[in-house]
Amino acid sequence: MSRRPDAPERLEETVLRLLDQRAENATICPSEAARAAHSGSGDGWRALMDPVREAVRRLVAAGRVEVVQHGEVVDMDTARGPIRVRKAPGKRD
Repeated sequence: MSRRPDAPERLEETVLRLLDQRAENATICPSEAARAAHSGSGDGWRALMDPVREAVRRLVAAGRVEVVQHGEVVDMDTARGPIRVRKAPGKRD
């Protein structure tokens, strides 16, 4: 049985999978995870942006990822402008 593209655990897995495919300390944009989780064509991935941000919040709370701007760790709830996500130090799988 296929899980919905916006299922919380699927979005968390998508974020972590994309990060695992990158070099150490590399980042992803939350929109990359939304696009990867979206199975259709067009811009339907945009509807996944808020669920992806919530997945990132959960991963931050679990200590698995960090949210950064200009290479500095930020609180995504107070950050202004585009954010990036990277694996937390020591969390490479």
